[in-house]
Amino acid sequence: MIKAGIIGATGYAGAEIVRLLTGHPDAEIVWYGSRSYIEQPYADIYGSMFEIVTNRCDGEDLEKLAESVDVIFTATPQGYLSSVLTESILAKTKVVDLSADYRIRDAARYEAWYKIHHESPQFLEEAVYGLCEINRASIKEARLIANPGCFPTCSILSLYPLVKEGLIDPRGIIIDAKSGTSGAGRGAKVANLFCEVNESIKAYGVTTHRHTPEIEDQLGYACGQEITLTFTPHLVPMNRGILVTAYAPLTEGVTQSMIDDAYARCYQGEPFVRVMPGSRAPETRNVKGSNYADVNAVIDSRTNRVVVMGAIDNLVKGAAGQAVQNMNLLCGLEETEGLMGVPMAF
Repeated sequence: MIKAGIIGATGYAGAEIVRLLTGHPDAEIVWYGSRSYIEQPYADIYGSMFEIVTNRCDGEDLEKLAESVDVIFTATPQGYLSSVLTESILAKTKVVDLSADYRIRDAARYEAWYKIHHESPQFLEEAVYGLCEINRASIKEARLIANPGCFPTCSILSLYPLVKEGLIDPRGIIIDAKSGTSGAGRGAKVANLFCEVNESIKAYGVTTHRHTPEIEDQLGYACGQEITLTFTPHLVPMNRGILVTAYAPLTEGVTQSMIDDAYARCYQGEPFVRVMPGSRAPETRNVKGSNYADVNAVIDSRTNRVVVMGAIDNLVKGAAGQAVQNMNLLCGLEETEGLMGVPMAF
C-alpha cells in the first residue's frame, strides 16, 4: 500500500487528489496538509467526505511529512515548493508538485513570467515534466515530478502529434482556450464571484498568461526548435473543464489522412487520450470528473490550416488525476489504478 501525503489538501486540486486516492485500491492518505485549517476535521471543510475521511488537517511541515510517506503531493501556490525543497527530502520520498516551480527548466524564464524568485534552481534539471503520454519512461525513474498545468496539458496533448511529425508550421500556432472557474483556485477573488462570472465570458492574461512558456517549451522539445505561439485563455461560467481550439498552418502536401494517422500512431494504446472520429468536436461535459483527454484535428482546406480541438477536466487530467497517474508510474503500479472512473456527463 502506497502511503501518500498532501500539502494543500483543502484547495480544489488537493481535494480532487483526496477524492481520487480515497478510492484508490493501492494507496492511502496518511497526512492532510493545510495552512488555513490546521487541526480542523477535513470533513468539516468538504462535507462530501463526511464519514469517509475522519482525519484532521495537519500543517505543512514537508520535512516531517517526508519521514512517513512514499510520495508527497504539493498542491500549493507557485514558489512554495522551491522555497522548502531539499536534497534530504528527495532522499526520503518522491514528490509530485502541482505548481509551476519545476515545469520550466530555465530559472530566469520562470522568474520573468511568474514574477517570483526561484529558490532551488539546482533541482530544475532533475525534475521530470509529468505528462505521462510523452515522458512515461523518465517519470518511472524520477524523484521529482513537475505536474503539468491544466491549459498546457490540454494544449500539448491536442497539438503534439502534428508538431512531432512536422505536419504544421509551429511558428504559426494560435491557441484559444476556455476554462471553468475552478482553474483559478479556491481563494476568494472578486473577479471569480458568482455575480462577476455568471452570464459572461472574458479573455484574461492576454499576451501574458504564465502557462505560455510551458506550452512553448514542451512543443519546442517535440519538434526540436524554439517555438513562439499565441495563447489566449478565457473564463467561462462553469465549475470545471477546459476546451482548447488551436489553429496552425499546414506544411506542404499534408492531407486529412496524414493527420488522422499521426494521432493514431501517437495515441495508440494510451488509456486516457481519446481521439474523436471524423469532425466530431470534443466537449467538456464528455470528460467531466474523469482523467480522459478528448482530441481531434480537422483540416480547413480553404485556408490551408488545421483546426485542433481538445477537452479535459482541469481538476482531474489537468491537475489531480494526472498527479495520481504520475504517482502510479513512480511507484510501479498500473498507470490506470484508481483513475478509470467514467465521465459524469451532467
